[in-house]
Amino acid sequence: MEIDKKELREKYKNRICTGGVYCIKCKGNSDYWLRSATDLQGAKNRFEFSVKTNSCLDLHMKKDWALFGPESFVFDVLEEIQKKETQTNKEFASDVAVLLELWLEKTKEE
Repeated sequence: MEIDKKELREKYKNRICTGGVYCIKCKGNSDYWLRSATDLQGAKNRFEFSVKTNSCLDLHMKKDWALFGPESFVFDVLEEIQKKETQTNKEFASDVAVLLELWLEKTKEE
């Protein structure tokens, strides 16, 4: 079976980009970290890979990772947005950053 690289490239370019805000929670002590990504699926894939390989992906959670183990961490999507056809990558990244700021403010109030 021959793979058409040009077709794969086109599919990748034309895919719907979904970004947003996610939370990584530690079930061992209820700590959590809010993060954002312009590619939520990619962020989730990186998280799952780090759990499988026991390689902490963020220095801020390294202590909890070592104490409770990778299986005590959970990836939760809090809010998603899709990139509009007319948006540039920079504009989309800016929208995702603003969304993260809104979530950070929201969690301060709780």
